[in-house]
Amino acid sequence: MADSLLCSIGGIDAWRLRTGNLNEQDFANLNEAMGILSEAKLFIDDTPLLNITNIRAKARRLQMEHGLDIIIVDYLQLIEGHGRNNDNRVQEVSDISRALKALAREINVPVLALSQLSRAVESRPDKMPQLSDLRESGSIEQDADVVMFIYRDEYYHRETEKKGIADILIRKHRNGPVGDLQLFFRPEQRRFYDLDKR
Repeated sequence: MADSLLCSIGGIDAWRLRTGNLNEQDFANLNEAMGILSEAKLFIDDTPLLNITNIRAKARRLQMEHGLDIIIVDYLQLIEGHGRNNDNRVQEVSDISRALKALAREINVPVLALSQLSRAVESRPDKMPQLSDLRESGSIEQDADVVMFIYRDEYYHRETEKKGIADILIRKHRNGPVGDLQLFFRPEQRRFYDLDKR
């Protein structure tokens, strides 16, 4: 996670960072990115097998001690259920989704929850994700205020005219419009840019 953040902030090629094959400019960018990251009020919890009770307790504590601007869950299907619905993962994910929505309201902080898509996307000729593709979705679509997907045609079609373009597909927006926008994506830096700033 830290490497990805450093690459994104510093505009550094992830492979060069991983292999230690950095040039002078990379080292300067890395140093600057480390300074920015060290000053950031960022809390990363990569504890395995977290459940919603753990997340709620940690979020409440961090909100009281430091104040939070956003909670990011990467990703929803990795959160453990309470075991009551082990035979029904869809219901468990629905319960988790509702609990995250309740947490957002309780501590007045937005929750950005990443989710896997079902394999149905891969079997369709048109790979553009749809709301029905949310994996084990249960009530994710219903609970979410905003549902966005990232689609890169280049991932599926190497000869596309849309090389480096990421389509951001806003498929649900409770308080605003839905639609699409495009960003430039630099995979080696794990970073998105406005098209006019690439």
